[in-house]
This record gives sequence, structure tokens and C-alpha cells, in this order.
Amino acid sequence: MKETIRQPWINIGYELFSQQGPKGLKVAVLSKLVNKNKSSFYHHFADIEVFTAFLLVHHLERTKEIAIRAKACEKMVPDMLHLLVNIKQDLLFNRQLRINRQLPEFKSCFEKANKIVENAFIKIWSEALGLDEKENLAQIVLNLTVENFYLQITAETLCYDWILNYFNEILLMVKVLRTSKKS
Repeated sequence: MKETIRQPWINIGYELFSQQGPKGLKVAVLSKLVNKNKSSFYHHFADIEVFTAFLLVHHLERTKEIAIRAKACEKMVPDMLHLLVNIKQDLLFNRQLRINRQLPEFKSCFEKANKIVENAFIKIWSEALGLDEKENLAQIVLNLTVENFYLQITAETLCYDWILNYFNEILLMVKVLRTSKKS
């Protein structure tokens, strides 16, 4: 029962964190958006630090659900790209974790979330890059791609066409590297 009562707070907090990072988590703003008084927030969460811990747990749970959906994708294009567009808020939340990774709890959550998704994602990623026989190389390319991806995404640009162009750039890079290796 208590989890159901807390969920609107967590949903709004997740959205705010995705957009503004930890600085966007203000009790007055959360209360207004949830349409509850501030004392209700403190009753359920005690303070912003406890609330943030709930958001991190929520993010890891969502990440596990995303991993299941990723494993169900048959092709990188269009299946996985559509999934990425559909989890825009989760990607932006993870981006905020990356930006604020100087805080140990954010760094830990970011690393755990990435590992969960990478494990579900690596097979389709390797195949799409033509590196299914070289999963170690595919993993290196994925790590570099993810790091660069989070540097570039914004709420405005994170759409199917942008992700497709980004993926095509990665494909081109891998193709050029393979071609230059043969020369």
C-alpha cells in the first residue's frame, strides 16, 4: 500500500531528475506537481537524500525491464532504435547519473544500470556491427559509443532519426577501421 502512495512522488521525481539532475529535486516543486503538501513528502521520504535513494532503486528496476525488452529485439534497426526512443526518460535519467557521477551513489547506479543493459544489448550490437565473432571488440566499441552518446543526447534531439544517424556513424567508423586494417 505504501509503495502505491509513494509512486506519484517517484514518477514526478524521476521525470524532474531526468530533466534537471539532482538540483531539480526540490520538495516544494515536487509537492506542487504531485498536488500534495510538503509534509506528505516528508512523511513518506524523510528528506531529499532518502527520496533520491528511492529514485535510484526505481531506475535500476526500470533498467531490468528495459533489459528484458532489449533481449526481445530482433534487429538493431529498427527494433532496438525504437526501444531507445521509447525509453527516452530513462536514458536522460542515466545521463544525469553520468553527469553527476562524482557522487558515489550516482556513479554506482550508473555503472549497475549500464551493466544490466549492456548484457542484454551486446549480442544484437555485435551482430549489427558485424563483430559477432569479436565480442570483445564489440564491447569496446559499445563502451566508447555509450560514453559519447550520453555526452550528446538532449531531450530535444533524442529521437529516432538522431539515433539512426548516430548508429550509422558508428557503423561507418567500424567499417573504416576494418578496411584500414586490411590495407
